[in-house]
Amino acid sequence: MNEKIVLLDEMGNKKEFQVLATFGLDDIDYAALLPLDDIEALTYLLRIEYDELGEPILVGIDDEDELEEVIEVYEEIQKERLQ
Repeated sequence: MNEKIVLLDEMGNKKEFQVLATFGLDDIDYAALLPLDDIEALTYLLRIEYDELGEPILVGIDDEDELEEVIEVYEEIQKERLQ
C-alpha cells in the first residue's frame, strides 16, 4: 500500500503520512500511519469513523483496552507480511 494522506496536527500544520495498512476489528475500521518527515517515528494507529456524508475521519484511540487489542492485531498483520 503506497497511499499517502495529509492531516493537520494540533497546531494546524499539515503533516504527510504513509498509510501502512487499514484493517477491521470487531466491525470497526483502523488505519496504521507513518509520518513521512520522520522515518524514526512511531506508527500511529487510529480509528476510522465516518461523518454524516460517509467521509472517513481518523480519530485517536483513547480506550487503553481497545488500543492494546488494535496493537496486537496490527503486529499480527506485520508478522504475516514478513512470512
